[in-house]
Amino acid sequence: MRVDEITKSYIDAIPIIRTQLQADAAFIEANDPATTCIEEVIMAYPGFYAIMVYRLANKLKQLGVPLIPRIMAEHAHSITGIDIHPVATVGNEFFIDHGTGIVVGESASIGDRVKMHQEVTLRALSVCKNTALSKRHPTIEDDVVIYAGATILGGETIIGHHSVIG
Repeated sequence: MRVDEITKSYIDAIPIIRTQLQADAAFIEANDPATTCIEEVIMAYPGFYAIMVYRLANKLKQLGVPLIPRIMAEHAHSITGIDIHPVATVGNEFFIDHGTGIVVGESASIGDRVKMHQEVTLRALSVCKNTALSKRHPTIEDDVVIYAGATILGGETIIGHHSVIG
């Protein structure tokens, strides 16, 4: 794809990304008793910031843009302590609360309405270079809550819908 085509496709995707982010913010606001309004979520929550950068970087990666999505993800990681690989799959209405230490690996799949708290790692069992293109990270189905300190490893691991891990 040419640069002008990528640019047009990215700009065309912004309304869809905005809708996803509005749903994320509303989900966070509805599920966090500490927030007073959705504006607080959008302006002050590091989890929302990390999700926003992920959604923007993920779209760029889908369009075949090299390096920039990873730089965006690493910048968000340096600010928030939340590391979401731009190739990971994240469903709708994602909530990261007290997110410092969260790691979502490259081939992780996260369903809809998932809530994560600090120090959650969705990681591969193996870091061998020859497995780089395989499904190395776990799958988290819809409506799952993962609490502080959970470490979930392996590409064949599936956390079923409505599970609570902590």
